[in-house]
Amino acid sequence: MLTDKRILLIIGGGIAAYKSLELIRRLRDRGAWVTPILTRAGTEFVTPLSVSALAGEKVYTDLFDLTDEAEMGHIQLSRSADLIVVAPATADLMAKMAQGRADDLASTVLLATDTPVLIAPAMNVRMWDHPATRRNIATLRGDGVAVVGPNEGDMACGEYGPGRMSEPAEIISAIEGAMSEGPLTGRRILVTSGPTHEPIDPVRYIANRSSGAQGTAIARALVAMGAEVVFVTGPATAPRPEGAHVVEVETAGQMMEAVAGVLPVDAAIFAAAVADWRVTTASDSKIKKQDGKIPAMDFAENADILATVSQMATGRPGLVVGFAAETDDVVENATKKRARKGCDWIVANDVSPETGIMGGSENAIVLISDAGAESWPRMGKDEVAHRLASRIAEALG
Repeated sequence: MLTDKRILLIIGGGIAAYKSLELIRRLRDRGAWVTPILTRAGTEFVTPLSVSALAGEKVYTDLFDLTDEAEMGHIQLSRSADLIVVAPATADLMAKMAQGRADDLASTVLLATDTPVLIAPAMNVRMWDHPATRRNIATLRGDGVAVVGPNEGDMACGEYGPGRMSEPAEIISAIEGAMSEGPLTGRRILVTSGPTHEPIDPVRYIANRSSGAQGTAIARALVAMGAEVVFVTGPATAPRPEGAHVVEVETAGQMMEAVAGVLPVDAAIFAAAVADWRVTTASDSKIKKQDGKIPAMDFAENADILATVSQMATGRPGLVVGFAAETDDVVENATKKRARKGCDWIVANDVSPETGIMGGSENAIVLISDAGAESWPRMGKDEVAHRLASRIAEALG
């Protein structure tokens, strides 16, 4: 898909610049030509020599290079590529783009171009959440700039949250989507994510430890491949996926209703950690503590969303994927769950406390299907999402 495509890669000044080296390698493996622009700040994190060696091309760094600018180099660079990719797109670079500034080679090229632009933001979580950055990203989207990420996770500064640059595999998917219709163009896919909250009273509820990070990553990967994604999420802490139609719910009942309203779809991925039970005696007022007395609660079983959709007589999605979070006998329990629910695939993982997977940035899954159990190595949740999205594209044909 990328054979002989010309990518102009602008590498900004952030610790995530090291990922640009892997991105170049992967682009070259796919037959793309990569012309790198390295900002002055970028040279503090990766060297022109390493970038040039991987790209097999000259690295451009200086707006006032006498040889290049005698030939109007910044204009030529801005027009000769099929796509301009900015990775990492720092807060400073995004601000320059949004404000139309042109005080170095990278920002001048971006202002002089009529070529499509894709950015992969990377910055501290507080910088990403700052109102100025939010205004800038909104401006860039309005100008037609495509955005991939950022992801949520641990950062070099020691903080945690959204702001990590997308993984190279995810950026590749976004590049492929930007340069073609993508393998999932025309497909409508449902993704559920996050926990559900089942109220006990107005201030208490039953829930679980799901952050919704894996569901968000899957939705992003599907969007990057061209799919129309409807994302039904409980009250998760993970950021909502850009480019998807987001439906917010709280309880399992609301999620079931939302899913029914989304159908029909080509595929349904049920990554949400739905509560199995709800309190039938939920109080409208806060339950007061009474010394020596434990409040009585009656429970009822929630609707089984995965089984309901998997066993539909008419209008069933062509591919139904469930998730199984297990602490014991992962493959055996997940295989039984797949047979019991009637879904096509089960994505199983071990969420025992010692794994750190529940609520963490990595996952290690086993894909259960008609073909048996396929173990994947432990990797980042974005890489899991990319691989799963690719398999979904293959299955849908």
